[in-house]
Amino acid sequence: MVDGEPRPWLPSPSPAMDEITFKSDTVLSDVHLHTPNQRHLMVRLSGVGQPVFLSQFKLLWNQASQTDSGAEGGNHRAHHAEVTSPARSSCSSEGVSLQAGADATSQEGMAAQLDEDGDLDVVRRPRAASPSKPLGPPRDKVWRGALFLADYILSQRDLFQGRTVLELGAGTGLASILAATVAQTVYCTDVGADLLAMCQRNIALNSHLTAAGGGVIKVKELDWLKDDLCTDPEVPFSWSEEDISDLYGHTTILLAAEVFYDDDLTDALFKTLSRLAHRLKNASTAILSVEKRLNFTLRHLEVTCEAYDHFRSCLRRLEELTGGRLRFAVEPVDASFPQLLVYERIQQLELWKVFVEPVTEPIVSADTAS
Repeated sequence: MVDGEPRPWLPSPSPAMDEITFKSDTVLSDVHLHTPNQRHLMVRLSGVGQPVFLSQFKLLWNQASQTDSGAEGGNHRAHHAEVTSPARSSCSSEGVSLQAGADATSQEGMAAQLDEDGDLDVVRRPRAASPSKPLGPPRDKVWRGALFLADYILSQRDLFQGRTVLELGAGTGLASILAATVAQTVYCTDVGADLLAMCQRNIALNSHLTAAGGGVIKVKELDWLKDDLCTDPEVPFSWSEEDISDLYGHTTILLAAEVFYDDDLTDALFKTLSRLAHRLKNASTAILSVEKRLNFTLRHLEVTCEAYDHFRSCLRRLEELTGGRLRFAVEPVDASFPQLLVYERIQQLELWKVFVEPVTEPIVSADTAS
């Protein structure tokens, strides 16, 4: 200070050691950190510089109110979900929301909060605050593509009835849990012990949904950058020989949502899809959820959709594969299925189905052969 006045030219204090700083060439689109010192918002960066968040949620769902999938004009009543630490909340029975807060009663009837991009903004229960350092309600990000896929599962329950399902890049496990309400077995997979442990906790929090139908969710590690599944019993979330046999012998549906933001990971996912398809004993269908994101790039000096364009090129290459024992057919999913969760369903949200079937050799008669 000079004469009691602050020196404006002095450097500002260094950020605290626990503040999150991103240094990566990867565009971190749709990632918003509202209170960077709150550790529960992010636990680490992935291999491509993307943040890994941990979130817990509990779905409050009246199973009796669920109408048959595809019933036109049906009363699609609420499937309320709360994302908590966990905390309790109560909401209106009409509409569907993913929300929680410090005071459960104050949340009743509260409209869903969307951020500037239209993604669902979830108010988390704050940790205890001291008088000298009050804490506002921290928030987590729930990406639209995951909710879009969840909507599809809820509206097409017959498709998943009694099936064995594999989800790739499960994140919080939301899609796996919803699929398990009607599926027989769901393999909920991702990488990282912290992320998989969170999935396990979310499954336990929502066991009331899967108990009625007897669906089983198995949390396993599946690394897209490795050719084989981990079978080391000393490694958490590794695969048993029984699980591998069941996976390859019975899986007919594969799921993936919001995992197409990096070209290298997209390539790895499609390589994994192809590898799994060749090991599965049955014809299968992969359901992929993606958002066409617009980003300004210095390379082109214009707004582009590079990640989405790369995803579409991978779909085309997969469909053009010839000479193998499998045929891949790709088609978009009509997005007119009911919206049961509260988020902004923009036109850039897309679902794609990849049908995998064995190539049948034409039958050649003896006369034709001669």
